[in-house]
Amino acid sequence: MRRLAKVLGIVLVALVAAFLLLRTPDTAPAAMLAKYGAPPSQVIELADGQRIHLRDEGPRGAPAVMLLHGSNSDLHTWQPWVDELARSYRVIRYDQIGHGLTGPARDGDYGVDAFAADVGEVADALGLERFVLAGNSMGGGIAARYAMLHPERLAGLVLIDASGAPVERKGGGNLAFAIAATPGINRLAGEITPRWMVERSLSQSVSNQAVVTPAAVDRYWELARYPGNREAMLVRFSQPRRAFTPEQVRAIRVPTLVMWGHEDALVPYEAAGWYMAHLPDATLASYPGIGHLPMEEAPMRTVADLRGWLAEYGIDGSAR
Repeated sequence: MRRLAKVLGIVLVALVAAFLLLRTPDTAPAAMLAKYGAPPSQVIELADGQRIHLRDEGPRGAPAVMLLHGSNSDLHTWQPWVDELARSYRVIRYDQIGHGLTGPARDGDYGVDAFAADVGEVADALGLERFVLAGNSMGGGIAARYAMLHPERLAGLVLIDASGAPVERKGGGNLAFAIAATPGINRLAGEITPRWMVERSLSQSVSNQAVVTPAAVDRYWELARYPGNREAMLVRFSQPRRAFTPEQVRAIRVPTLVMWGHEDALVPYEAAGWYMAHLPDATLASYPGIGHLPMEEAPMRTVADLRGWLAEYGIDGSAR
């Protein structure tokens, strides 16, 4: 008995030492704000007191385009698009609750309807009556849900490798997402988030490895550790995955551009086909050799396709 107690004591000490050695603490909010929240960033407060970090750029009289990033990402993922679009469109992007400099939800609600409600509240706060809504991955699923609930406010919908289709990926995937979805092990992600894991996760998400730069990895790693974001991630990944039904998608009476990378290891290309089969008014733009982040992996091709589609529907920023 004494020997067992001694062994258990040694194991406990070893585990505590390993935890203390490997633990990656939260980042300092002031330092993150200085690094990632410089102008044109601003922070607005919604009706419920939730503070949102956003950027609102481009001519105020131009058609508005709102951009929603994906899970574990942030508003900076859209920078290549903003560099082009903000010349002739008003472009709004924000860190969604539980992400970036926005931080955790005040009410702890990370359901898709809560995220969709934020879209409307941000639009209200900025005085937008109608706008184009675009989203990547989780952001695409949120954009689709908002279009189901409030089609009257949307001039157009853009789904970029969007979640929400009842299509399962076959193998591959993303290390960070797999850990976050594994009970028990995922609790460690709330305290131990090594940089190499973030780098590998980003690398697994894209086909064009040129976007996996040290600066990009640092950004993902540092903002993932912004206070409250890791806990928010665990809550999101603990929720059951609910796909849209064909009836829900057929109810989206908004012109839709579906953009997808052929090599997406997170949301397979088959999901683009599912959306196209059920959306009433949809155009497909697909990208061979591109993964889960087409707006970063092929920015010039994708933004040109977006501009062309917007012009077809009379949402032409150059026509002001």
